[in-house]
Amino acid sequence: MNRCASIALVALTSTACGQERTRVPAPRAEIRDSAGIRIVENPRPPEGSRLAWRIGPEPLVSIGVLEGEEAYMLYGALDATRLSDGRIVVANRGTNELRVFDASGTHLENWAGEGEGPGEFTSLSRVEPWPGDSIAAWWTRTGGISVFDSDGNYGRTFRLGGNDEDPIWLALRPESATRAGSVLATWRWRDADTIVVHLRDGEGDLKARLGTHPGPEYHLTPPGAYRFDLWEQIFGRRLVHVPWGDLVVIGRTDRYEFRAFRADGSLARIVRRQHVRRPPERSDIEAQIEEQVSLVPLEWSPEEIERYQADVRRGYWAAPVAEHLPALDSVMADGPGPSLGEGIRVPRGRPARCSMDRFRSGGTRARIRGDAGGPEDLRDRQ
Repeated sequence: MNRCASIALVALTSTACGQERTRVPAPRAEIRDSAGIRIVENPRPPEGSRLAWRIGPEPLVSIGVLEGEEAYMLYGALDATRLSDGRIVVANRGTNELRVFDASGTHLENWAGEGEGPGEFTSLSRVEPWPGDSIAAWWTRTGGISVFDSDGNYGRTFRLGGNDEDPIWLALRPESATRAGSVLATWRWRDADTIVVHLRDGEGDLKARLGTHPGPEYHLTPPGAYRFDLWEQIFGRRLVHVPWGDLVVIGRTDRYEFRAFRADGSLARIVRRQHVRRPPERSDIEAQIEEQVSLVPLEWSPEEIERYQADVRRGYWAAPVAEHLPALDSVMADGPGPSLGEGIRVPRGRPARCSMDRFRSGGTRARIRGDAGGPEDLRDRQ
């Protein structure tokens, strides 16, 4: 199911420490090598070892208003990044502009815009840092990527293979950029349950194949029975991936494991953490469905929202449910290593809570950054 676009709030928040807790000694990880691959088995953290911390309730910088100056009214703002001088660049999909704000959130200027010419977009999707204090912005249709310098000057555009005439399901999808100027890209044939992962160079050419991995599992309903014919399994697996220094981390949400690949496509290490699997309860399923049906455009009338939510709710209740809750929710590069969220789902309207692990560059768990509450609907990007 496609998520409906809506006005997004871009917030940079502070982390506030809570009361000190007694440190509980953590059991040591087991490390071994197998055919040149480093395998790290991290034990399950002991009870009482989580640190007390939470995301601050107020943002340091907030960009986006429902009513006000046009420059601050964001629509479909799906991504943002920061330049080395602190400026914030927001990918505003509704206008296909890169809106630039200073470190305090004051609007400075707009780059790019709607169109099919050089440095213009028709379906702006993401913006990422690029070598040389530049940025790379891409659109979803054909995997085109445009590079701009730190002053907003358009440099060039390249594609990850294919051309504009190819069907959308034949196009590689850019996911993220590496610090070396490569692009992590994925490809999936229509509703297939596997995903191909590539590393492409700065010209869009193949640099390394990072394998074929299990992707989302879909449930097909009879045509016309529900608003959509294809539904993802509730709590079903997803593929997670992120550049990690000179490596690329790939994992799946149904197991607490990630694999780190070198730039040539070879496997460098496998990192696991013991995890107790738990079947979803009805309250978990209800919370997950309500989270999905809440994603509606702000311009819809109450009647449109009610009809849409009723249809989507019926469709999700007809979809299959995974046997267990996700082992992890996401993986993010954070300094020298990635941190994995454990994917605890909560009903909307309650304080957001999550548990995070942080792993050193060698794959051993450094500490649990967990039982973290924060503002509802906050999504970490960097």
